[in-house]
Amino acid sequence: MSICKLIDFKTLKDERGSLIALEQGQDIPFEIKRFYYIFNISKGFERGFHAHSNLKQMAIAVSGKCMFLIDNGIKKEEMYLDNPNKGLFIDGLIWREIKEFTEDCVLVVLANDHYKEKDYIRDYKEFIKKVNLYNN
Repeated sequence: MSICKLIDFKTLKDERGSLIALEQGQDIPFEIKRFYYIFNISKGFERGFHAHSNLKQMAIAVSGKCMFLIDNGIKKEEMYLDNPNKGLFIDGLIWREIKEFTEDCVLVVLANDHYKEKDYIRDYKEFIKKVNLYNN
């Protein structure tokens, strides 16, 4: 069983091109309170390196490609985002590192809450301690 869920979005396609419409509660399994995107990542740089205590997120590479290393404290997985019709749903206490950005990568992230620094876990050892407390 996978740590996070890859969700396929319905693509409407005709001679004019393609369109994907995302609706909270249907395609996005939470209320969207924050939307941000990451782009122009310099070659070789990586992002993430944190977990959240409570935040739910949907990550979508609307252009280009990147790789998520996701970790629940027990198991690690690599998941590639390389198609705008797929979203990575990250729910709960999951460490994430985002790597291998292509030059044209635009990574959109939808979140169920506003930015709250106190929700971030930026130290991996702290993350493991919290996972152990949660699982016991």
